[in-house]
Formats: sequence, C-alpha cells, structure tokens
Amino acid sequence: MSIIKNLMITSMCLLTTVVTILNDSISEAKNNNNLVYQNNYFQLAEANSAENLQDIIGKDAQVEKVVEGFKFIEGPVWHPDGFLLFSDIPENTIYQWQPNQEVKVFRRPSGKANGNTLDLQGRLITGEHNNRRVSRTEKDGKIITLADKYNGKSMNSPNDLVVKSDGSIYFTDPPYGIKSEQEELGFYGVYKIAPDGQLTLLVDDFTRPNGIALSPDETKLYVNDSEKGHIRVFDVKSDGTLENGMIFAELKDSNKRGVPDGMKVDLQGNVYSTGPGGVWVFAPSGKLLGIIAVPEKVANLAWGNNDYKTLYLTASKSLYRITLKVAGVRPFQGIKKLEVKSKK
Repeated sequence: MSIIKNLMITSMCLLTTVVTILNDSISEAKNNNNLVYQNNYFQLAEANSAENLQDIIGKDAQVEKVVEGFKFIEGPVWHPDGFLLFSDIPENTIYQWQPNQEVKVFRRPSGKANGNTLDLQGRLITGEHNNRRVSRTEKDGKIITLADKYNGKSMNSPNDLVVKSDGSIYFTDPPYGIKSEQEELGFYGVYKIAPDGQLTLLVDDFTRPNGIALSPDETKLYVNDSEKGHIRVFDVKSDGTLENGMIFAELKDSNKRGVPDGMKVDLQGNVYSTGPGGVWVFAPSGKLLGIIAVPEKVANLAWGNNDYKTLYLTASKSLYRITLKVAGVRPFQGIKKLEVKSKK
C-alpha cells in the first residue's frame, strides 16, 4: 500500500474542471460573449446550455485528485457509513477509502470485481469478472451468488449494476473479463434479477453493454454500449421488462481517450456518463450540456458524501472527485423513499 497516498486537498492537487459544450467555432462564441470558462482542454459555447449546466456544476467547480497509485480502478459506490468502495480489477481487490484515512483493502481476492452497488438493505452487490457472476455480500461478510448462469450456460463477465426500488437488480454482461473461447452464450445482454431471484434476459443485441442507470422515477433505463460509442434508453414496463429501445446520445471524439463506460443519474434526471475526455453530462432530453474534463481516462463514477452532491470518479490509476449543486440518486434508496423524504 506504500504506492498509494492520500492527497491533501490543496492548490497543488486541484485540477481545473472544464465544463464544455462542443461547438464548431470557439471564436464565434467569444464574439458573442458566450465564452463562460476555458483552459487547456475545451471552451464553453452556446449560452443557453452554459446557463443550465452551471446550475448543475457551477463555474468555480474543481476536480480534485484524492488518491493515486492504482492499476485500473472501477465500480465506485458510497456506503452510508461514510466511506467509498471501489475495485482495482488487475489487483483483484476492492478498496475502501474514507476521508482523512489511509486506503485499505476491503476484499482480496475480489473475483476481479468490476461494478459495485448497494441493494435496498445496504448490502454490496458486485459484478465479478473471474467468477463470472453477480454476488451479494451479506451483513456477516458471507458472499453469495445471485446469478452466474443463464439457461445452464455461464455468464460472460457481469460488469455494471443498478438496483430498482422494488429490489430488482439490472446488470450488463459484456465479455471484457474473459477470452473469446470461454464464451458460452453467444450474445452480450442486459438482465434483471427479481427480488425472488428469478433471472430474466431483457436485451441481447448489444455489442458491448457496460454502464447502466435508472431515471429517478424509474421509468427509463439507460445502458452504455462502449464499442458503439452511444447510450441507449428503454422504457421500463410495469413488470420491470423493457421496451421502445432507442439511442439516447452518442459520445464520440477521436481526439480524446475514453468510451461510454460507467454512468449515473442525478435527481433532476440528468445523465452523467464517462466518455472521451472525461464525464459527459446530458439533460433528460438527450441534449449534451457539457463535459467535465479529467486528465486520466474515467471508467466509472458514483455520488457520495452525506448530501450525495460529490461525484467520485475512478480514472485509471487515480481517484478524483468534484462537488456539484445537484444531488445524485442514492443506490440504496429507492424512489419510494425519495418521495417520502421530499414530502417532509
């Protein structure tokens, strides 16, 4: 653990956050006085979008590097007890980070864990590459398998997950963690594990399904396709199955590193997805509001801290964070609880 250092949040570790809107003519934006923020990455153009985006992020927001020295980190999730869990896939480890404390090992080996989330009871739900399963960590530390086969055939490599307020778990199953000769299913799908444990295949025509998120009202399910470079959105039916799939947004920039990978949604329904250059932020309509530029390739993200307004970013060898104005959807807190809270 000597290679991993907690970094004090000082001016030395503050990296300027760039909130960007892609535009063909930056000079035109300057002439129209629409330039809101700039640095070495991009500039912000299109005044209307800038105003909306700054309602979310704010012009003075900064990306902070918190911890470094990992190999490739993924799957962050904030635990209500006040700490962040995240995976280092090559290290076969889930780490635990808490403010003002040293990073420590939460689990090793982890089954080469990738995505993590929490169920309604606050138990850790994990997509494990090596074990080719979705697992749950019980309160006593016992790890049980929730899904590892479909129709008698091994899953590919469960990747990312989201939990619905009825306890259902939606997850993606690309082949990233296995060799081609290990594949048994012949397709890369999106699945639902019902509260009673029943596994249902929802969609089987993805090229590389990856990040997954529900809208705040749970009527929409968003799924990244990393190879296609886009986000697809589906209507969630009353029985939890999907219909009316369509492309929600495309995230392509050949000049920047990164693909649609991890994804989260805030309480206003804005969609945050990793992509080329950092984190792409979309309105519920699919309109690109801007990009949070990050110096390393971002793989995933999660809301955290007590108010869930801090966005933690797992970016290759380092963990970053940025404080926003809008809170994110809590992974362990379904929409019914959110509604109860909002009535108080």
